[in-house]
Amino acid sequence: MALEKAMPFQQERNKEAIDAYAQNYGAHREGISMKEMAEYYTKWANTDKYEVDLGPVRYKGPELAAETICELIKENRENVRVLDIAAGTGFLGQMIWKKGFRLIDGLDPAEGMLEAARKKKVYANLICDFLTEKKLDIEEGTYDVAVTAGGFGEGHIPCNAVHEMIRIVKPGGYIVNVMKERYLEIVSDYKDRLEPLMKELEISGKWKRLSRKVIPNYFLEYSGVIYVYQKC
Repeated sequence: MALEKAMPFQQERNKEAIDAYAQNYGAHREGISMKEMAEYYTKWANTDKYEVDLGPVRYKGPELAAETICELIKENRENVRVLDIAAGTGFLGQMIWKKGFRLIDGLDPAEGMLEAARKKKVYANLICDFLTEKKLDIEEGTYDVAVTAGGFGEGHIPCNAVHEMIRIVKPGGYIVNVMKERYLEIVSDYKDRLEPLMKELEISGKWKRLSRKVIPNYFLEYSGVIYVYQKC
């Protein structure tokens, strides 16, 4: 799909919004590899524009994820272990730290992003790695919550990585995925695959779905979807 055709706000002539969309599109362009994606994000982080382009004015992912986690965990937040997957520069970690969470780890394949996240001083550990179907160097049942905001997209977290998200969470723990809704249709790895896999894992007793919410204006004028699952 051509960039111009994909931009619902094109006629508004909002240069900052168009620039932000174009920058984000570069990280999700069709056919991008995971290695290229990580390198792209590192370069983006090094420009100091990332937090402007994907700040809360345009991109609601971290805010929505933080709100969701806070709804799930109302007490003893300082003892809850959270893994922020695709942590980026640490927006989400910073938000939940302010809400009382203290045991926060971050995972991201882009070292440049982690360097920025490290400066926020809210993460106990930062792990530079890709989330795929392969086992991470993390023990089974380590976390009470595994969350990703914007981690799913072209060349990003593959469909089968949901198995690993489940593995690293404790029984009774939560898996939260906040993503752009249209990726379910335009990303070939997810189309007719991601939601059926999620359902299959529910039927097989790996987890149960607590909610699925579609949220308008998740990124600019695009809708997002919030999935909340609990490990069985």
